[in-house]
Amino acid sequence: MPLTIAIDIRETSRIKTGKGWYAFLLIKELLKQNSKNHYLLYTQKKNPEFEKYAYVEQRVFCQRGIFWHLAVLRDLKKVKPSFFWAPTSYLIPALAPKWLKIVITVHDVVSFIFPLGHNKKALWLERFTLKYAVKKSTKIVTISQNTKNDLRALFKIPESKIVIISCAASKIFKPDIENEKLKFVQKKYNLPAKFILAVGTLAPRKNLGRLIQAYSQIVHSYPNIHLVMVGDRGWEMSDILKEIKNNRNQIHWIGYVEGGELAALYSLAELFVFPSLYEGFGIPPLEAMACGCPVITSNSSSLPEVVGDAALQVDPYSVAALKKAINQFLSNDILRQEFTNKGYERVKKFSWERSAQTLLATFQSLQGD
Repeated sequence: MPLTIAIDIRETSRIKTGKGWYAFLLIKELLKQNSKNHYLLYTQKKNPEFEKYAYVEQRVFCQRGIFWHLAVLRDLKKVKPSFFWAPTSYLIPALAPKWLKIVITVHDVVSFIFPLGHNKKALWLERFTLKYAVKKSTKIVTISQNTKNDLRALFKIPESKIVIISCAASKIFKPDIENEKLKFVQKKYNLPAKFILAVGTLAPRKNLGRLIQAYSQIVHSYPNIHLVMVGDRGWEMSDILKEIKNNRNQIHWIGYVEGGELAALYSLAELFVFPSLYEGFGIPPLEAMACGCPVITSNSSSLPEVVGDAALQVDPYSVAALKKAINQFLSNDILRQEFTNKGYERVKKFSWERSAQTLLATFQSLQGD
């Protein structure tokens, strides 16, 4: 019997960071694989990528804030879907009536584990809605074993209620990017011939301040290698911006970049550093590996299970450890190539196709509940 699957897709139509890309790429693959079910995609703005499917209906509500969520809840009462999947937000699940089956994706529990990385309003809202969403959900999807462990420790959830569905790198991240594209991106952002790349919102949890410190301690040994930082504005970033300004000849912050241009940056970089203090999964290391860029990342949270032995793992709180790892790669071409090759193999372990298959099987398992 076909299912009617309702999904919150708002994040797929905005400037996308981790959660937005997760929702977009997983939904895209889900729709491609499965035409038997009917999909109701709730949004504030249609996503053209989903328009081509006859079995997909994008239901647009233009309200903002809480009023959008209330409008969707009223509509769900009318259409009576088989269940509602919330891939990026907990508010509708937290407010949902008892008759509605709910599937939520919990990317991380950063509001509990790393509260200093949130502004107070966002911190309170996420904690409140997650608590009730977990309680009301029929099934919970986590994107890593680490998030599953954190979630169970916080909320005493039965293991059978949680399914792990990993993220992956998009297929646009590949090693054979056209030379003209590489030249275009290098010229557009006025980049040096050699640079270290970092990708992440300018926010405390991304730990870019320690990366800048580590880079500042080795730049005298490698004066021709710059640091390029990609990512949107975050919060509590005044110190980072000050450091960038003080080192503007060597450190380049180029803001938000996505798609083919980001893939080109990975391909151009000598190495990629992802020193985050906490991640629910961490897609950028896989993107870098897919483009043939050797990776340095943290030995904390979910990152070890993502990168395996295909990256240099360091204590993210240690500037000395970051400095040592960067120096290891910059001083040893053979080591860089070894980890590039390991990265190519590691990326193959993750795919949106397999993740969509697992998600679909999860949906189908709820049919008789």
